[in-house]
Amino acid sequence: MLTLTSRVLKLCGALALFAAMPGTAEAGPPLICHPFDAGSAVLLPWGPGPNWSSPDRSYDVQRLTADTLRLLTPTTPVLARMEIMRRATIYAGKDRKVAGALLKALLDRAKALPQGSRDPMPWFDAGYLIETYRQNEQPAGWNMLTGAEQMWADFRNDPRAVEGYGFVVKALRLGGENAEMEFAASLMQQGTLSAEHRRRAIAGAPKGSLLAKNLAGIQ
Repeated sequence: MLTLTSRVLKLCGALALFAAMPGTAEAGPPLICHPFDAGSAVLLPWGPGPNWSSPDRSYDVQRLTADTLRLLTPTTPVLARMEIMRRATIYAGKDRKVAGALLKALLDRAKALPQGSRDPMPWFDAGYLIETYRQNEQPAGWNMLTGAEQMWADFRNDPRAVEGYGFVVKALRLGGENAEMEFAASLMQQGTLSAEHRRRAIAGAPKGSLLAKNLAGIQ
């Protein structure tokens, strides 16, 4: 039986070969198969080597929710948040209870915002994790959003509630221009919508910046 890491490697490797063919653009689910360069930011533990999927075999996934919440502070840069949640999703794919607990924690944090709050980060985090879980369905071998409907019961007045992308758009509305969030949103969509988010991300990425480096890494 293939392990989680083996399944992800097989999927992303196959898609990498496909991406090398004329007329194709990128390899694998972008929120999963592409590590994000977060500079010197503190991230979840990870194994050695350059591979995009190198989880630390000694890491206790029962700590995942607490560790992820601790790292997602109000001042944590968006690129670091993206890599933290990419790693968290790969770890959570090993344990359904852990996956559910992490998703619930981030949704609860967004729900708990006081009325009128302009803080975009809890919305971004919840939305980003939803879409990362969605893209990890095939690598993990199960739908990581199964049974999560009750978690977002309080959001049912929003027709986009089940779509993490809608939460990220809300974060952009609350926080104003944010090129790193635009980059994140571009990886959740395809076609014209993705291209528009990417255009805004490129426009807001200074030459030589971490964002410019990450944009160059995912064409």
